[in-house]
Amino acid sequence: MAEFIRARSGAQKEQRLQEIKRAADQLFHERSYHEITLKAISEKLGWSHAALYKYVTTKEEIFLELCADAREDYCASLLSAYPEGCSYSLDVLAEVWTEQLNSHRDYLAYSDLLFTIIETNVSAERLAVFKRGYFDGMDRLAERFSKNLGADASNLYRLFNSVTFHAVSINGWCSENPLVAEALEIAGLEQHAPDFKEEMRDFIGMCLSHYCSSAQDA
Repeated sequence: MAEFIRARSGAQKEQRLQEIKRAADQLFHERSYHEITLKAISEKLGWSHAALYKYVTTKEEIFLELCADAREDYCASLLSAYPEGCSYSLDVLAEVWTEQLNSHRDYLAYSDLLFTIIETNVSAERLAVFKRGYFDGMDRLAERFSKNLGADASNLYRLFNSVTFHAVSINGWCSENPLVAEALEIAGLEQHAPDFKEEMRDFIGMCLSHYCSSAQDA
C-alpha cells in the first residue's frame, strides 16, 4: 500500500475528496450499492481504512456529494441546452430535455437512493448544504423556463419534480439487474422494460402541455 500523506491545506483536502468520490463512483458502476463499503472504497484508493476516516465517516456522505455533483452537471447542461430567449416549441423542448436526462442517467441512479438510503445516514449540516444546492438549482431552472415560456414559476417547481421523479423511476426500471432477470426467469415471466427516451419524451411533453401550454398560447 502506498504511503498516505494527510492533506494539510484546503486545496489538498479537496483533492483527497475528489479522489474518494472517483473511487466510490467507479465502484457504483461495478457493484450494487449495498456491496460498497468504506473498506471497499479505501481498498480501491489504496488507503488504509483509518486514512479514509479522516475525511468521511459514512459511505452515504460520499454518495450525497456524488449526487450533488451530478445534479449540478445536469442543471448546467439543461440551462445550456435551453438558453435564455430560446423559443422552442413544447414538442422540441421535450426532445431537448429528454436528451439531457438521458445524458445524465448517473444523476437519476444516485437520486434513486437519495430519500430512503443516502439521506438517512448523513449529518443535518451536510444535508442542509445539499438541500440548499438543490433549491438553488431549481430556482435557476424555474427562472429560465419562466422567462422563455411565460409560465408561472410556482407551476414550474411542480413540473420539475414530476419530471425528475418519473425519470428516476423509469431509469431504475430500465437498469439491468441480474437478480431481477433471474427471478423473472424462475417465475416464467418476460421483462418488459420501457424505452427510456421514448417514455420520457412522451411524459415531458404531457407535463409541459399541462403546466405551460396556456402560457405559450396567451
